[in-house]
Amino acid sequence: MTIALLNASGCLDALVAPGVARSLDAFVTKTVTPLPREGNPPPRFAETAHGMLNSIGLQNPGIDAFRRDHLPKLEAIGVPIWVSVGGFGAHDFAHVCALLDDRDAVSVIELNLSCPNVEEAPETAAELVQAARAATRKPLYAKLSPVARDIAETARAVAAAGADGLSLVNTIRGLTLDDETLRPQLGRGVGGYSGPALAPVALACVFACALAVDLPIVGMGGVTTGRDALDLLAAGASAVALGTILFSDPASPTRVRKELEAEATARGYGSPAEIRGIARPEAVSAVASPE
Repeated sequence: MTIALLNASGCLDALVAPGVARSLDAFVTKTVTPLPREGNPPPRFAETAHGMLNSIGLQNPGIDAFRRDHLPKLEAIGVPIWVSVGGFGAHDFAHVCALLDDRDAVSVIELNLSCPNVEEAPETAAELVQAARAATRKPLYAKLSPVARDIAETARAVAAAGADGLSLVNTIRGLTLDDETLRPQLGRGVGGYSGPALAPVALACVFACALAVDLPIVGMGGVTTGRDALDLLAAGASAVALGTILFSDPASPTRVRKELEAEATARGYGSPAEIRGIARPEAVSAVASPE
């Protein structure tokens, strides 16, 4: 059994780089909202010593143009499509999900419940999932924030509301200042922080949620090597998404896949899938006491 590799939403434009998209097991779109959005004011990207800040602000053409113009082109690339859905209230999520329900090209809907660059919906994550669940039969993955007060409790709540899986994690809010002016480098000030420094945070979230719920988890955050992917699997992820690394290394899906296989083989496993959850306390106890 192979482990699926995806891209994190917003980290790859499949229409610009279809070859990179085809090297993945599924392509995740940028977040789509009911109406078109221009996004946040520039600058929208800033590099840091150990990662990157972005403040895109959910720029997208809106669901109508996405269905009409973008989805047919994405379908032609030939990989399963996950559509990231966002909004500013339960009605927004339900509206977009309903308009995707009859599209065979859409394999999964990922609910962006945790974008740090826009105002949050007034409803809880569970209420947003419940509204989306009532609007579509598609599999729903809830993308959660690493700064949730208790991410394991949030995972239990969205599972009870009808989520079929989890995407862990979204970016974390950060700030970087210009060397000369000491002013924020991003037009909005703060942005979503991603990159290698996010890896331990993502790992802790995957570990906590895998113990809390029996749902498939796409682990993401700071993955740059096969070892990073291996760690997420050991913590309980069932698939892995690549994010910031795609900007600097478009060939990373092929490389990470090979490195992951090599890491598993070096540890005596037949496939990376056998490593899933090995870091959990019950797995450690089983190794210590085979009887």
